[in-house]
Amino acid sequence: MDYFEFIKEWFNTHPTTTSIIKYIIWLLFVVGGIQFLRRYFKKSIADTSARYKTQKAIEIGGYLLIILLTISYFTGNIKDFTLAIGLFSAGIAITLQELFLSLAGSIYIFLVKVYAPGDRIEMNGIKGDVIDIDSIYTTMMEIGEWVSSDNYSGRIVKLSNAFVFKGPIYNYTQDFPFIWDELNIPIRYGSDTELAKKIIVSVASEILSEYTLASKKQWEGVVNKFYIEDAIVEPTLAITLTDNWLKFNLRYIVNYQKRRMTQHLLHDTIHTKINETNGKVVLASATIEVIRIPELKVGKDLK
Repeated sequence: MDYFEFIKEWFNTHPTTTSIIKYIIWLLFVVGGIQFLRRYFKKSIADTSARYKTQKAIEIGGYLLIILLTISYFTGNIKDFTLAIGLFSAGIAITLQELFLSLAGSIYIFLVKVYAPGDRIEMNGIKGDVIDIDSIYTTMMEIGEWVSSDNYSGRIVKLSNAFVFKGPIYNYTQDFPFIWDELNIPIRYGSDTELAKKIIVSVASEILSEYTLASKKQWEGVVNKFYIEDAIVEPTLAITLTDNWLKFNLRYIVNYQKRRMTQHLLHDTIHTKINETNGKVVLASATIEVIRIPELKVGKDLK
């Protein structure tokens, strides 16, 4: 009995310490509850997308609950919430500015749907596929850099969510998961131009038909959603006269994930078809034409 009386008296004589201990107990209880909910929904939800969104919603809700608990507990009255927020923000606005921007950025990303896991984006000069978004960072699998085309470099990059407020975000996926690409084919002067056009257009139509059909439906949705004019999604061919050859410029639409493979198929198939023309169409290469060699006289005076 004396032991419990001692503990009670100690708590009464140390109110500040007692308040901190009670706060820590509540904090541990909330954190434990959040972890329990995360594990429960992780096991019970089979769909990957729904499970991921639920995990992030619980995480963000947990942060807000902890902030609310902290302010209301130490102010003693929930009515003081606005005043406490003002004092709290004024005191640490400079030192924790980036953290607050990151937290605000994560909420903004989810509410406005700037991008989502699985999207290919470019942010702060870094391109990659988004593989995770937490309350502070966006995690990306980087593409490009020292590797050609849109291949993975192997580096995982973490970017602060605050960057959504600091510059443009390029999204390759949202609303329209297709991009326009170009292929330049040099054809030697004197080749059968009509045959060359027929080969390139037919190959492009055959290889790109799936992307053309799918992109038409997607583009209709983009036109209805945004103030934008209709665009040509079928392959188009333009010819330019250069100093060395006829440049056939093929412009086409392709899935953002299939750009490199599609370029390979187009190059390989067009090259094969041109070789089958038996010289009627010839691929060009850089050449130097010598017009005249100056006459050189070499002699030796004999005495």
